Amino acid sequence: MAKTPLAGLKILVTRPRDQATQLAGAIEQAGGVPLLFPLLEIAPVQDTHVLKEQISHLGLADLAIFISPNAVQYGMAAIRADGILPAKVATVGLGSAKALRELGVKDVIVPDGRFDSEGLLAQLQNVNGWRVMIFRGDGGRELLGDTLKARGATVEYVTCYLRRKPQQPAGQILNANAITVTSSEALSHLSQMLDEPALKHLFDTPLFVPHSRIAELARSQGWVDVHPTGAGDEGLLSALLEWANQKIAD
Repeated sequence: MAKTPLAGLKILVTRPRDQATQLAGAIEQAGGVPLLFPLLEIAPVQDTHVLKEQISHLGLADLAIFISPNAVQYGMAAIRADGILPAKVATVGLGSAKALRELGVKDVIVPDGRFDSEGLLAQLQNVNGWRVMIFRGDGGRELLGDTLKARGATVEYVTCYLRRKPQQPAGQILNANAITVTSSEALSHLSQMLDEPALKHLFDTPLFVPHSRIAELARSQGWVDVHPTGAGDEGLLSALLEWANQKIAD
């Protein structure tokens, strides 16, 4: 194996800017050129009155769920100022679990193998009578909350940050040798930024995604070379290295 398998390859990293550092650094260490192109902008909520009111009775909840690292960052900042965590805390992904542990939350319920709402739901079977608070951005999938309600829980969504489509020139997208995308929303933003001729070129670029749901959306949009990966930055990097080494072998 070459010491720098990604040597000279330009890899588009589309995570929000604050979350892109680790993957970009790993790509550089492998010889690649990370192109930072966040497809989501993350911002705190502007009116914090509702957020503070919700957090003031968080201690009465049976379970707090954090949907993403952003939910951990913004939710825990608000909680530390105005609230108390319930005895049980859960999240859907390893990155969020790591962020919680770094903030001193020791016992975190995490999916076993499948890191998404479906995976977490497999761990939360007996929730009848529970009060559950789900920390997330504005909008998103309702599967987790709807299923917990069907199982007898009372569910309250806590919007602790905002997601926005970025406004930026899209030229460097077309210079990438490979693209990483970590959410369906971000993938939709990407396809909206280019005209039809540019999209045709883009859809031939290798696309690396850490979830089957994103891969299915990509193929339905017209992407030709879709690479499902393992979870998190480690999964993305591993798949990029495997792809690059295969290119070298060919």
